[in-house]
Amino acid sequence: MFIPKKLKHRKHHRGHTKGVATAGNNIDFGSFALKSLENAWVTARQIEAARRAMTRHVQRGGKIWIRVFADKPITVHGNESPMGGGKGAVDHFVSVVKKGKILFEMDGVTREQAQEAMRLASHKLPVKTKFLTKE
Repeated sequence: MFIPKKLKHRKHHRGHTKGVATAGNNIDFGSFALKSLENAWVTARQIEAARRAMTRHVQRGGKIWIRVFADKPITVHGNESPMGGGKGAVDHFVSVVKKGKILFEMDGVTREQAQEAMRLASHKLPVKTKFLTKE
């Protein structure tokens, strides 16, 4: 799984997920892309599962670009722990995905192959997605 090597701050605030992506909302590298239609947190595990689904479908052909990186630490307190005692330990990392953000790009495969690979990947993600082509 992809996790950051270094962090400026070990624990982050949660923040809110609203608005539309202003950066990373264009197809820049490949010919085909998977675009988010919702705001959500996407975990590092979900990104890796989607990547593996795509890679397996194209049988290691073509090139895949991952346009999101899970760099936000999420903390969890133990079950039945009393109030107080500070913020919990870092449990996993997420990427904040906004509406319109390009999640994955692909090139070097046919349109049908790319569309099926992206469909398989979209089932691994917690957001509604749309398949795009560069025209």
